[in-house]
Amino acid sequence: MKRIFLFVLDSFGIGALPDAAQFGDHGVHTLAACASSGELHIPNLIAAGLGNIDGVDCLPQVQTPTAAYGRMAEASMGKDTTIGHWEIAGIVSKQPLPTYPNGFPEEIIEPFCQATGRGVLGNIPASGTEIIAQYGDEHLRTGKLIVYTSADSVFQIAAHEEIVPPEELYRYCRIARELLRGKHGVGRVIARPFVGSAGAYQRTANRHDFSLEPPAETILDALREAGYDTIAVGKIFDIFAGKGITEHVYTSSNRNGMEQALQYAQKDFHGLCFVNLVDFDMLFGHRRDPAGYARALSEFDAWLPGFLKQMGEEDLVILTADHGCDPSYQATTDHTREYVPLLVFGQNTAGKQLGTRSSFTDVAATIAEQFGIAYATPGKSFLISF
Repeated sequence: MKRIFLFVLDSFGIGALPDAAQFGDHGVHTLAACASSGELHIPNLIAAGLGNIDGVDCLPQVQTPTAAYGRMAEASMGKDTTIGHWEIAGIVSKQPLPTYPNGFPEEIIEPFCQATGRGVLGNIPASGTEIIAQYGDEHLRTGKLIVYTSADSVFQIAAHEEIVPPEELYRYCRIARELLRGKHGVGRVIARPFVGSAGAYQRTANRHDFSLEPPAETILDALREAGYDTIAVGKIFDIFAGKGITEHVYTSSNRNGMEQALQYAQKDFHGLCFVNLVDFDMLFGHRRDPAGYARALSEFDAWLPGFLKQMGEEDLVILTADHGCDPSYQATTDHTREYVPLLVFGQNTAGKQLGTRSSFTDVAATIAEQFGIAYATPGKSFLISF
């Protein structure tokens, strides 16, 4: 039985890419921000070789790392969740997905309002917590939907659960998803339900993403076609619009995601378990909370050894990320263009140096080789290093 557990620690960057300035990012380093917070306690990740990775000088190195270690550069033109995950799964996106720094044009907003029967508030780039504080009262009074975006390719709709129940909000998101195609094909339409009253609004765990379908076959499609299990934990199912996935479970938090991953580790399956842990990005990166981010990493670190004990001789565990989101960077509250870590646990992986990989697609190539399937991707497998 062969299994691969692929963990995306959402937004866990480890230093600016050479082209970061082209994306408006200067001197960004998610890991260094966490290390400087005084709240980072990650002995197991350090033992794995996180501090031995090229360019990481904020952590100590170890003599004999317990994992293979390296870093990956993003080849795609973007720094968002969708493009990052697509690249991990084998696709390089040469063209960035559309973004809307001035809000969405009337050719999108007008038919959206007509189809939903509701007006729109906002229609600006904004922080999710700030925009519900700004427009929440008017939304409660009028029933209009709060629409906003960010530096990412997203169309986000916020609504109070007592005014617009989540299932109704999801229906509105499906309407938006149908409108947002072609030149306006944003990566994700996101439902952002909230509760509470004036001055005390809070987003709920009923978020739901409606993604653009990947433009080509991913490693998930190839695995499924070859008869392997492809299990999605967290928002993976949404990111890939369900394509290539045989089983999925949503999660309410990092902790819940780790619990679900551990349950799958205790089951017999043959294939890939693809896990996204989103709290790093959603709760701490975008909210520019280095201490909170560091504590979340510390929690994952403490959990990791127990998970690794569930691995069999043929299993691999790959830890990486999809982009950065430096919680100390004050120029924006958006993602940051960074290298991502690559740590691989398994038989014969300890202490192997994987260097700097030129694309996230190396992960897809490695998965294909591990399972002995043909899959066309620009990536290069790192299995030979073991």
